Amino acid sequence: MTEIIVADSGVKTPPTQAELPCDDGIPMETARHKFQMDMLIDTLFPWISQRPDGFVNGNMFVYYSLEQVKNEDFRGPDFFVVLGVPKTERLSWVVWEEGKPPDLVIELLSESTKNKDKHEKKLIYQNLLRVPEYFWFDPFNSEDWAGFRLNCGVYQPITPDSQNQFVSQCLGLALVRWKGIYRNIDATWLRWCTLEGELLPTSQEMVEMEKEQTQEERLRTQEERLRTQEERLRTQEERLRAEQAESQLRELATNLVQTGMSLEQIANLMNITVSQLEVIIS
Repeated sequence: MTEIIVADSGVKTPPTQAELPCDDGIPMETARHKFQMDMLIDTLFPWISQRPDGFVNGNMFVYYSLEQVKNEDFRGPDFFVVLGVPKTERLSWVVWEEGKPPDLVIELLSESTKNKDKHEKKLIYQNLLRVPEYFWFDPFNSEDWAGFRLNCGVYQPITPDSQNQFVSQCLGLALVRWKGIYRNIDATWLRWCTLEGELLPTSQEMVEMEKEQTQEERLRTQEERLRTQEERLRTQEERLRAEQAESQLRELATNLVQTGMSLEQIANLMNITVSQLEVIIS
């Protein structure tokens, strides 16, 4: 766990998250920025839910020093993940309460924020918060995306892998650009995927997948019912054929008896035993 040092800045007792501002009332730049943040949270939340610990959120204030509180320098990443912490609700992320900074941060660039995100915030995440992995992405310019990993206290660029994905060593997942429709907006989105390239589904995609699975199960049930009916029909047809053949043999044997032939002669003619013949004509 990263050691957090909080310098004394004249604040006698470190405030708790309940005492700190948690909302500045400023909305995200555009609806697409908001939806991009929602997609990152939406797709990662089920993954976090399968773990015994972890926290994921976005546009939430992160407090890392008392000097920051004194200066009222409130800021929050557009998206961040923390592993190894209890799954509880927070008003803000307060480092001196939690004992660690986020493990991964993503900033969504805009014309008004990209310079700060690429320089000032990057230095804060590197030098003050010491966030192990930092990424940025422009929802309106998908070519402007980058990733950095903390190495000996300095961010080093992450090179996309052979599938053009940024791999997060912290999460064991990857970030990929995906062209598609999300909340009625056709754009290139930043999404989570497995290291094999399988996308982590949105809640809507999970609903569609469940519908498809239900439909597939219904079709399998119908197919099994049809197979059962076909087997029943085949059994009935075989029984009818056997009954018809037996009836024809009985009629033939009866006619031969009426001609005066002995049972032994008829049995030899029909290539059966006398006992079998007696059963047929009985």
